[in-house]
Amino acid sequence: MTAKIVVPELSESVREARIARWLKHEGDPVTAGESLVELETEKVNVEVGAEWAGVLAKIERREGEDVRSGDVLGVIENAPVHAPGAADAPAPPPQAAVGGPVKQPKAAVAETAASSEEQASVRGPARAPAPMVTPLARRVAEEHGLDLASLAGLGSGARITKQDVEEYLAQRSTPARTVGGVRSDRREERVRMSPRRLTIARRLVEAQQTAAMLTTVNEVDMGALGELRQRHKESFLRQHGAGLGIVSFFIRAAIAALREFPGVNAEIQGEELVLKHYYDIGVAIGAEGGLVVPVLRDADRMSIIEIEKTIQSLVQKAEQRTLSLEDLRGGTFTITNGGIFGSLLSTPILNPPQAGILGLHRIIDRPVARGGQVVIRPMMYVALTYDHRIVDGREAVQFLVRVRELIEDPEVLLLEA
Repeated sequence: MTAKIVVPELSESVREARIARWLKHEGDPVTAGESLVELETEKVNVEVGAEWAGVLAKIERREGEDVRSGDVLGVIENAPVHAPGAADAPAPPPQAAVGGPVKQPKAAVAETAASSEEQASVRGPARAPAPMVTPLARRVAEEHGLDLASLAGLGSGARITKQDVEEYLAQRSTPARTVGGVRSDRREERVRMSPRRLTIARRLVEAQQTAAMLTTVNEVDMGALGELRQRHKESFLRQHGAGLGIVSFFIRAAIAALREFPGVNAEIQGEELVLKHYYDIGVAIGAEGGLVVPVLRDADRMSIIEIEKTIQSLVQKAEQRTLSLEDLRGGTFTITNGGIFGSLLSTPILNPPQAGILGLHRIIDRPVARGGQVVIRPMMYVALTYDHRIVDGREAVQFLVRVRELIEDPEVLLLEA
């Protein structure tokens, strides 16, 4: 009996996916529930598992191809696999398979690794094991047309990383031409954009074309918040197992300001203005495959430490490429922290259909006037980009001033939380 591997229903907003990589090869045994292929969508990566145990008989769609829900990716055949030590045992009688394969529960997934190794051991030396390659290294290799088998021996031996592949590419690249004694390097490289990068590009252009974006900037003295974090960071880490960052305080401050200026937490739908009285705050994360903005649902109901733990969990999921569509859905306001990359000042772009995004930046010691004296203080520029169709300049400036006041008196935020 054969079973088709099909692209599942992704979501209402995601119609296409790209085959990122096959986790199995043709001829490999598979168990029910075992992941076979990883699909890359514009938002998250999705793994497609086997519904039946058997053998991956044929791969219909290759890595890099675009597919839609319902497309056939491959075929599983119910070929029997001998148990270890029973390679010479006679095949089971035909009547044993009359009822067809039994669909196994998903609880069997935990046994996948062990059973796969046992099954592979009795199939004989049909294929040399592929080198252990990280997902990013695999992608770089594919973009440059490298056969993964040619990467064997690179790296430390435990695994092959992106850096190992890039060093290999640099070593094998041809020397630059010299024209008239002058070095000339005019190489070009074409790299196919990922679904996520294509979506980022589309949404950025959409934001520019559909919203009347304007940015207002203020500066915040981060001294008080820095001192508070210094006093409490050890106890927070000891009691809660999480650090005490600055983004959680800005989330709390932004929510307080959004309550005072609800237009910044609104969106336009047709000829109506939708004012949202809940606070789902998106936090921009620079992930490996591109920027993602997971959402903290009902962030106004979270304490500082709950916000910290949630952000920590979302960052980890982004790094492991395990964010779900639900993690990224919606959002009423966004915060992005370019300061972690060294940005001194920027004008963030709206995340449609939201009306506001708050940009945080690098903290730098600068001379400022305090009480008629010039003193050195840790200062940060904060920028609010807003949709001028919804928010007037006066409201935007007052919103940002309120955020500044709360950050410069962080004890209030900590007590309220």
